[in-house]
Amino acid sequence: MIREVERKATSGLLVAAILLIAVAVTPMAAINADRSRDLLQGILVGGLVLVDALLAAGFFIVQPNQGKVLQFFGSYVGTVKTPGLWWANPFFTKKSVSLRVRNFETPKLKVNDHGSSPIEIGAVVVWQVVDTAEALFEVDNYDDYVRVQSESALRGLANQYPYDSNNEAGTISLSGNTADVAEKLKGEIQDRLSKAGVRVIEARISHLAYAQEIAGAMLRRQQAGAVIAARRQIVDGAVGMVEHALEQLSARKIIQLDDERRAAMVSNLLVVLCAEQPTQPVLNTGTLYT
Repeated sequence: MIREVERKATSGLLVAAILLIAVAVTPMAAINADRSRDLLQGILVGGLVLVDALLAAGFFIVQPNQGKVLQFFGSYVGTVKTPGLWWANPFFTKKSVSLRVRNFETPKLKVNDHGSSPIEIGAVVVWQVVDTAEALFEVDNYDDYVRVQSESALRGLANQYPYDSNNEAGTISLSGNTADVAEKLKGEIQDRLSKAGVRVIEARISHLAYAQEIAGAMLRRQQAGAVIAARRQIVDGAVGMVEHALEQLSARKIIQLDDERRAAMVSNLLVVLCAEQPTQPVLNTGTLYT
């Protein structure tokens, strides 16, 4: 595995000053060679022109948050990351690699969740290159590699969790535990991209929905679950209120109730407290025993 080696290049300003001197000397030498028509002078002028061309070919600029990967006839030499004007061997090939933070959104994928229900899911992935050598030499195209592996990790994550927990305690779901799922997704993608010199900064789900063919049925199920949960809460509250009312009546000795009258009061109070519609009073002209 090829790992990044940060390299220090020669200052471009220093080489630029030398090049200016060489450029200034070359015309003077050419004039003298033309006058004397000396072979050695001609060779000297040709050499100066060649040196000027080689010096000029070695310049390169490194932008902020950019790396220049240097290769010498196919061999990796190093990476220059310090911004500025630099000079290196003219025979080095110099390829730019962006170190800036990048992000992309996966397409909406149709997959099955842990319960085999078809869902649509998409994610946003924020990443950056941290090892230029691995990014260039370990994978063919690191940009495409990041996209394909992110989609693969998202598919695998969707298969591990249900869409929702259905009010089951301790169950992690895609819709109910977004922070936990996002952290898991980030780890899954990072494991797949470790060999490409890429660091995943953030990964989160951007789209989550049931597939169209079951969306209507799942919506009705969610509505039924919400109604059941609401009714359960209403009943729990009503039982507590009835219990409190009976305790207060007994404690203050307002009325003494036998079991039958207590049951009738409990029934009436529950009807009043749990009814969806306003209750209608009923006049009872007799007693419970007639």
